Amino acid sequence: MSDGLEGVVAAQTVLSEVDGQAGRLIIRGHSLDELAGRTTFEQLVAVLFEGFYPDLPADLPAALGQARAEVFAEVAALDAGLVGRSPVEAVRALMARLADGDDMTTALRILAAPAVFTAAVVRAQAGEAPVAPDPSLGHAADALRMLRGTAPTQAEADALDTYLVTVSDHGLNASTFAARVVASTRAGLASAVLAGISALKGPLHGGAPGPVIDMLDGIGEPANARAWIEAALARGERLMGFGHRIYRVRDPRADALKQAVRWLDARQGRLEFAEAVEAAALAILRERKPDRPLDTNVEFYTALLLEALQFPPTAFTCVFAMGRVAGWLAHAREQLAGGRLIRPQSVYVGPAPRKAA
Repeated sequence: MSDGLEGVVAAQTVLSEVDGQAGRLIIRGHSLDELAGRTTFEQLVAVLFEGFYPDLPADLPAALGQARAEVFAEVAALDAGLVGRSPVEAVRALMARLADGDDMTTALRILAAPAVFTAAVVRAQAGEAPVAPDPSLGHAADALRMLRGTAPTQAEADALDTYLVTVSDHGLNASTFAARVVASTRAGLASAVLAGISALKGPLHGGAPGPVIDMLDGIGEPANARAWIEAALARGERLMGFGHRIYRVRDPRADALKQAVRWLDARQGRLEFAEAVEAAALAILRERKPDRPLDTNVEFYTALLLEALQFPPTAFTCVFAMGRVAGWLAHAREQLAGGRLIRPQSVYVGPAPRKAA
């Protein structure tokens, strides 16, 4: 038996392959290098959904824009109780208001919802009124406009598009597996996605990028990097932004997002500082754990990119869900198309019943 199902094949998929030895991510026959920075989120959704949603609209950006307008009505349920919760919990509660089903209309509303709800929750927690969607805009541009109340620059919209594409799918990760398990019960797309969000919020999965900002702020300047990192490791703390369960070399998503950060000229000073911290961390990790490959992962440059786009660190997991929801929906339909009810077995290791005297 494998701890954590390590090495166990639980599904066959045409959606993505994670090659941890080569540091390569393939999404439906395209390497991440081909997609990131060259493909919009809507174009990526069309690639993921092909064959699973036969009634996919010809004009997907317009259909997704209309879906944003439709789900905005649910923002009215954002009361003081939800505003007081963490952003991902508030977004999850609003997502739970969406109807279940497995049709295209349901899928589009679910796809649209994380962007609409994340912006509304962040603004509500800052004491600001929500901003209604603009269906004429691309998904990434509208997400930023709803968050900030003003139109983003093209570079900012392109950077968020790159992020959403980069995190859209990544093999059978914890949240995607959770979504497939629920989909296999025929519970509906909304239920499957709620399972995905619930898994994503854990600090060992999508809840990890926020602490990268805390680390950078704690270090303060490049000269402090080595001492700060060594002290953190001496305390037994995990160094956020480094190491990955699958990748044995550099995470290719880190490089894609680092390039996107470079597009945001105002953040160059922060990027140079982060690169110095990265170099110090990698040197220390090689010294301390020479037999264990620990390289930069997606969390490190996710944090820099989302910070530059003015998302608060508390909402980073919600932005992750904006992109990964595309993968969850594709995997759910793939599971429905050919998969059985997922029902693995367990090995009982508890006490045996007592025999009567």
